[in-house]
Amino acid sequence: MESRRNFIKNSAAVTAAIGVMPTILNASCAANEKIVVGLIGCNGMGFEDLKAFLKQPHVECAALCDVDQNVLNKRAAEVEKITGKKPALFGDFRKLLEQKDIDAVIIGTPDHWHCLPMIYAVQAGKDVYCEKPLGNTIEECNLMVKAQKRYNKVVQVGQWQRSDPHWRAAVDYIQSGQIGRVRSVRAWSYVGWKKSIPVLADEPAPAGVDYNMWLGPAPERPFNRNRFHFTFRWFWDYAGGLMTDWGVHLLDYALLGMNQYIPKSVSSSGGKYAFPSDAMETPDTMMAMYDFGDFGILWDHTIGIYGAQFKNRGHGVAFIGEYGTLVIDRNGWEVVPETKSTSAKEGYQGMPIQKGTGQGLDLHVANFLDCIRKGGKPNCDIETAAHIARFSQMGNIAYRVGRKLEWDGEKQEFVNDPEANLFAKAHYRAPWTLPTI
Repeated sequence: MESRRNFIKNSAAVTAAIGVMPTILNASCAANEKIVVGLIGCNGMGFEDLKAFLKQPHVECAALCDVDQNVLNKRAAEVEKITGKKPALFGDFRKLLEQKDIDAVIIGTPDHWHCLPMIYAVQAGKDVYCEKPLGNTIEECNLMVKAQKRYNKVVQVGQWQRSDPHWRAAVDYIQSGQIGRVRSVRAWSYVGWKKSIPVLADEPAPAGVDYNMWLGPAPERPFNRNRFHFTFRWFWDYAGGLMTDWGVHLLDYALLGMNQYIPKSVSSSGGKYAFPSDAMETPDTMMAMYDFGDFGILWDHTIGIYGAQFKNRGHGVAFIGEYGTLVIDRNGWEVVPETKSTSAKEGYQGMPIQKGTGQGLDLHVANFLDCIRKGGKPNCDIETAAHIARFSQMGNIAYRVGRKLEWDGEKQEFVNDPEANLFAKAHYRAPWTLPTI
């Protein structure tokens, strides 16, 4: 009981300390520590990221880049309203990277456009804040890690839970042994708000959209609104569905909590069970099982349901221990004690809700800026992000080939499975090619 009280006390102290981190950072920033940023990909999370940057002191936005002129004009007006200055506008990210006054870039593009801008940016001497998942293939992730090491720039990936203190506190609690040995971990994303995506006919690209540039290295296809902007994530050409959208956040903490990262094998099953005839390619229902030899991790996602069994937690990670189960999501974490099982521990009372700060993104951006100014490894460095992006891709590949796959962590490839390894490669449309690092 005493250790439980001490843990709550210590966790509260850590949360309070980290919660004021932006304030501490703000006080440490002198006027000559200005950081000038440019944004590549101005829709969705890209612009949310930029707004978080502009909350920080001594940060300026010099330029925006987007292939959709309509989005670009809208975001330029918003930036001017926030900052009082109109940024330079570009339709080609390579032109933005030529701007000598830009210190760091934010990459908020669709997933298939993360790799090339990130590599070109570090080659141009820019630090990078890249949205998750790091890459759209295992090969891209490996090359991006190689590029960061060669050019030695700060790269932070937008898995901002790595900067939200209640997630770290939960990991510390698990690794302290207070829930006993964990044999099973479950991570899930139930997207209750999402409806079916009706099949739409192809059509000309809207005025102001450079559709060929939007496709970039992806296969050439006619324009279809379902494949554009937000809903791109449901098509294999550009992304990996819920597995790489939410999976990189939640599976990251499943691995961190267990402090093991290389599975022996992975198998997946699922399909389009909710909306079998709609436009989505990626599965709306899927389970992936990763075997580590002495414990397993189960990924579970579905669309159109929030999951009443988890008290309508639409997402989360559950560590099922001998003495209790720790459940965590973005709102906080708690431990429900075992009471009737053979592994129940007498007197163990679990842990009441430990609430999150709700400042994860702001803390993550502050951490990135601090690393630029002072050095050090960011909270979600490129190796962390590459590993979890690969891990999520492994689950998708097992689903797509329809069989259990064994993984060789040293060689970064599937064992004796050419078809699966083909899915791990990047297949770029000419004239785009993977850079040589």
